[in-house]
Amino acid sequence: MEKHFVVYILASKRNGTLYIGVTSDLVRRVWQHKNNVVEGFTRKYDVDKLVYYELHASAETALTREKQIKKWNRAWKIRLLEGLNPDWRDLYDDLV
Repeated sequence: MEKHFVVYILASKRNGTLYIGVTSDLVRRVWQHKNNVVEGFTRKYDVDKLVYYELHASAETALTREKQIKKWNRAWKIRLLEGLNPDWRDLYDDLV
């Protein structure tokens, strides 16, 4: 099975606080955020809804993309995620 790397965006709620991350196991990583296993920003601001993700073939391209998106202004980030998820639906349930 081919390994994928994933750039993902979590939100606290619609138009709420955003978090951008990268992982090689999206289901496990989002579960960690949802269950407050992860110390830091996402726990502090209750950011646990998976609202966007994209697959990459290599860690390098995923990390480059994560850094690119993190540099964007908020409006660009929202436009990106609403392009695929206009209702800010939590996509986690689609994965499990």
